[in-house]
Amino acid sequence: MEIKVLGSGCANCLALEERTTRALGMLGMDAEVAKVTDFAEIAGYGVMSTPALVLNDEVVVMGRVPTVEELQAILGASPA
Repeated sequence: MEIKVLGSGCANCLALEERTTRALGMLGMDAEVAKVTDFAEIAGYGVMSTPALVLNDEVVVMGRVPTVEELQAILGASPA
């Protein structure tokens, strides 16, 4: 599973990364969370509001920081 957090490195971006890592741990999944801060790359995903979460090249969250429980549901439903 390829996981990316898109954003400038703001507090919300860091919170999304931390919550995603926590959700992965609670699910017993071992995956690396990559950070993307390049605005051209972020725009390439069609993201206009950060933070955003990308799973396997699909934007699944944009412009908000979901709860750990929401992230567990998203990550658990995503094919590996």
